[in-house]
Amino acid sequence: MPLPTPTPSPTDTHQLSLFCDDDSPPPKRERRIHPSVPYAPSTTDPARLITDADWVLLNSSGGKDSQAMKSHVVSLAAAAGALHKVVVVHADLADIEWEGTASLAREQAFMLNVPRFEVVQAQGDLLARVAARYAKLKAKALAEGKPVAPAWPSASARWCTSDLKRGPIRRLMTRLTDERRHLHRPVRILNCLGQRAAESPHRQKLAPVEIDRPASNGKRHITTWRPIHHWSDRAVWLEIARSALPYHEAYDWGMSRLSCSFCVLGCESDLVIAARRRPDKAAEYAAMETAVERDFKAKLSMREIIARAAALEAESPLVRPPHGTAMSRFVGKAVTRDYLARRGLATAA
Repeated sequence: MPLPTPTPSPTDTHQLSLFCDDDSPPPKRERRIHPSVPYAPSTTDPARLITDADWVLLNSSGGKDSQAMKSHVVSLAAAAGALHKVVVVHADLADIEWEGTASLAREQAFMLNVPRFEVVQAQGDLLARVAARYAKLKAKALAEGKPVAPAWPSASARWCTSDLKRGPIRRLMTRLTDERRHLHRPVRILNCLGQRAAESPHRQKLAPVEIDRPASNGKRHITTWRPIHHWSDRAVWLEIARSALPYHEAYDWGMSRLSCSFCVLGCESDLVIAARRRPDKAAEYAAMETAVERDFKAKLSMREIIARAAALEAESPLVRPPHGTAMSRFVGKAVTRDYLARRGLATAA
């Protein structure tokens, strides 16, 4: 049966001012794809995607979107009698991620009765990699007589995602493929992500279901599924309330996103909150700015972030907000009170 002709992605020039930063990936070098890899998924139906897969891999960052995606897909998998296929994976970012993130992801998987939870981790955290990258870039610049290129990741150079998340998760895919080698055909892995269209102009353009051809080969075919791609913030929080799973307390502190404490794509307000909560780590980032001769974020240095955090702390020290503060903003106090009661938390939102 001939492979279908690939459909080009639509062009969308619409930009929304509410986004902190676009996260469009840099152009990729062309690579040879195994001829067995399809161009397009055979179905976009959620039930079929799950039943057709040999593994259902749920990427769990510990953030609200991946949490909502995880509980939603687990419900679908349980209804289809396919919970035994589900694997939750957390890419541990070491000390640059919020404290307790990995243990929270594990707890959520346990509460959902997911049979398998995996933690993957790259060698060396972000700051170590920035330092190593700077050394290489400086040596190259000196040899060529050119300025030193930025060592920090950015929206146009998101090597942090590929190095610290995508790479280690693909190594897990290799292990999962090997465990199904007795099938004597390409293993079908359904790779589920919590990415939503509302997050950025780039993610608006992503297909809810697509074949990840670069991650596929003659032994495995990877289908990327974004189950909550069309969901609003309210829908995400309603799913968290429905599931009664714990969410990370950083959201109650005011963070809009969760993974790295100091994400290069983060809003200024998020970075200031992180600096107030993690002043020692912020100081490490500031020291690295000096070492690599470049600000952490274009037009916004960690030194400025620290100064703004210090000014706010002097005015009014940060105090732990009530449990449910983040949730109540999106779903209201009644739903939040019910959630807190089921969580055994007496604090009213």
